[in-house]
Amino acid sequence: MPETTSATSTDRTLRRITPPPSLSLLAADAVRKMILAGELRPGDRVVENQLTHQLGISRPPLREALRVLEQEGLLVQQPRRGVIVVPITLHDVYEIFTLRDRLERMAVELGVPVRSPDRLERCRAALRELEAAARAGDAATVTDRAFDFHLAVVGLAGHRRLEESYRSLSLQMRLCMGMNQQARVAGEGLWGNVERHRAILETLERGDPQEALDLLADHGQHTFVLDLGDSLGGRSPEAEAWLAGLGRSRSDTTAGLETPRS
Repeated sequence: MPETTSATSTDRTLRRITPPPSLSLLAADAVRKMILAGELRPGDRVVENQLTHQLGISRPPLREALRVLEQEGLLVQQPRRGVIVVPITLHDVYEIFTLRDRLERMAVELGVPVRSPDRLERCRAALRELEAAARAGDAATVTDRAFDFHLAVVGLAGHRRLEESYRSLSLQMRLCMGMNQQARVAGEGLWGNVERHRAILETLERGDPQEALDLLADHGQHTFVLDLGDSLGGRSPEAEAWLAGLGRSRSDTTAGLETPRS
């Protein structure tokens, strides 16, 4: 008899229905995707009338959704402007990119050649998820999956505190990636993003740390700088010097590609 009771209890658990997400959470997800896809850019004003029409919802669930995104740090209230996407200055970008580079460099130096097959498989799985998002034409999910791939690269080091430090930059990096995504889409499409990450994975599989570091150093930054860097405010001397250095680096790379081989 006790066995019957246990089976009945298990059946009841399996039959439990998960409630659907609320309208406000669905709206928060939709607006979050617009931000991470670069459709709403840092500093853009969030216009409630436009979003209620675009999403087909009323003001109350939209306002609740906006409060959720404020708590996440994606939106902020400004006097006389209302709700805007959290602004990013050139100095912010400088700090985000340089810290990201240092953390990825440390991860590659510690983790390549890869000692654990499971860690490399995590990178492969992240690339497959990135491919699926690109195939679906979902720019916001491509941004998320690209971050997951880089997090998996950092995970190659087997260094928990390093990975936690990298993860703490998630929101800021994804905002930059979303801006960068808009700049890249016209030139290379979402699938070009996949191919750039595939090239990184192939160098990791070959176990060549310097080749991986060279690809990671070039990856993502130059398009951002060329297409978006000059339009950002908050220009510090450190950020200006970094911007100029990347511009020279890109010019040297382009010149090298255009020089005929002897």
